[in-house]
Amino acid sequence: MLATTSESDKLNNRKLKFSFGESAMRELNLDRLRTLLAVADGGSFAAAAQQLALAPPTVTSHIAELEARLGTPLLRRARPAVTPTPAGALLIERGRRLLAQADELVDALQRHVAGQAGRLRLGAATGVIVQWLPPVLQQLAADAPGIDVQLAVTTSAETLAGLAEGRLDLGIVALPQPPRASVLVVPWRRDPVQAVLPAAWPDLPDVVTPAWLAARPLVLNDAGTHLARLCADWFARAGLAPAARITLNFNDAVRSLVAAGYGASLLPQDAWSANADARLATRPVDPPLWRELGLARRDGPADALVARVWGLLEAQAPSETGA
Repeated sequence: MLATTSESDKLNNRKLKFSFGESAMRELNLDRLRTLLAVADGGSFAAAAQQLALAPPTVTSHIAELEARLGTPLLRRARPAVTPTPAGALLIERGRRLLAQADELVDALQRHVAGQAGRLRLGAATGVIVQWLPPVLQQLAADAPGIDVQLAVTTSAETLAGLAEGRLDLGIVALPQPPRASVLVVPWRRDPVQAVLPAAWPDLPDVVTPAWLAARPLVLNDAGTHLARLCADWFARAGLAPAARITLNFNDAVRSLVAAGYGASLLPQDAWSANADARLATRPVDPPLWRELGLARRDGPADALVARVWGLLEAQAPSETGA
């Protein structure tokens, strides 16, 4: 068995496993492969040693180890230059591609660790994705185009489960949520829920109460959403349980039906309110109602990529969340 030297240990100790025969699995050390390419390119062991800043005996040891592992000569030691055998030529040809791919992999990993590139899986409800993520995605596209954010439309429960099981990296969830092991949830934003009404309806009140709204046709969120449960509790505290004319799980679709006069709704005051459809009227509700959202990720030190997107999302939260 050949011993390695301390100089060779300075190189990256990256290994790729190749199968030679059905019953044997041998390890091909990429550092040894890099030495083989240096000998072939330089035409001598001395030239390879100079290029790689290794002692000549170390280069000899690397090649001997490769040949011993593969069971075949890889180089012809002859003057005026060392040349590859047919087996060596095949290994050199494919080894160049292999080393290039390994370098690309290391570079991609380094950019990921630096928060400059990589894939991030984020789960949230449709309305949250449409309303709050476009500014974050736009900024990432400008500052770090190598970051690929994969969006998944999920309920809050699905988001938390995905984080705990490693299927998601980041999530936006409705609050409150029961504690879940290995998942960190922090408050993000708190937005008032408003009554959204057809502007054409006559005699709209300045403030909408549960009794007034329950007497009108309703277009509400689907029962599986956190907002639907929030609104049901708001009516229930007034002793009411109105049935919706239709339920949907996409706020833009709800607003479209309200604008058409199909019914009234309760929706969070999002950024869309600043440029609302003229066919819509919004009113505060009494008692006040709030939709709270939180940011969620796996507990422990945050991956640089997660931390970067987390920071951009935090910047979207209002400076004052209300009381």
